[in-house]
Amino acid sequence: MEYDAQIKNRVKRIEGQLRGVLRMMEEKDNCKEVIVQLSAARTAIDRTIGVIVSTNLVECVKNAEQNGEDAGSLVKEAVNLLVKSR
Repeated sequence: MEYDAQIKNRVKRIEGQLRGVLRMMEEKDNCKEVIVQLSAARTAIDRTIGVIVSTNLVECVKNAEQNGEDAGSLVKEAVNLLVKSR
């Protein structure tokens, strides 16, 4: 799978969020604010995982259909990836 600029930008934003959290910790900010930012980063990671899995699934299903293969196992594998990521 090729990762497009949009997905890479998502990861860069997450990286920035995590650096911000680390800075907050070093500055001894309120723990509630740190948790809020960590939660936001986790949500962003979960959404990025979903985008990657769904994009990859679409590509794999197209390839399977072109090759006359069953795409059912690919869908099951994608669902398992999403379940394991939680």
